[in-house]
Amino acid sequence: MKVGKMKTFLLAVTAMIFTTAAIAQSGYQIRPGDTLSIEVLEDSTLNRSALVLPDGTISFPFAGTVRAAGLTADQVDAAITSGIAGNFASEPNVFVTVASLNPARATATGTGAATVSIYMMGEIATPGEKKLRRGITLIQALAETGGFTAFAATKRIVLRRTDTRTGQQSVSTINYKAIADGAAIGGDIVLRSGDVIIVPERRLFE
Repeated sequence: MKVGKMKTFLLAVTAMIFTTAAIAQSGYQIRPGDTLSIEVLEDSTLNRSALVLPDGTISFPFAGTVRAAGLTADQVDAAITSGIAGNFASEPNVFVTVASLNPARATATGTGAATVSIYMMGEIATPGEKKLRRGITLIQALAETGGFTAFAATKRIVLRRTDTRTGQQSVSTINYKAIADGAAIGGDIVLRSGDVIIVPERRLFE
């Protein structure tokens, strides 16, 4: 096959692959544990990855908590656009894609497992699901997973934990900045599988 024809053939194959992927994603229903890539054309500081939490939601600046599980990327796109539109002179251009799917997990965890699965989201340098050593504490986990973004409200870090037997959820707030400045750690929390660590966005004068 001549070079010109080969290049044309490769371009056609590449286009077909991307078209197929786009079609597949457009109908894909997002699930907890998936990671979304979100871009706002008018404000690149809002661009980020967002982990879909076990309750099916993500958090995004200005939009707050947004439902994602069971929806397509286009539907989440529309929800975020609606949530942040009031902060722009004209409707912003938001692009949501599924960056990675929830990794397959073993059906049985076993009590002797060496690691726990923790979800980290919000103003974290590397959000997503983390496999951390069993017995690790919240402060240790924050120190080992890449730190915070410039927008992080480190005085108001939230730990959400769901009791697997009752379904009840508990919420704890930790002042990481105070600890980093030398305050006593006190009763540092040992993390469990399924725990969600949320680092909210810093307020204007915080």
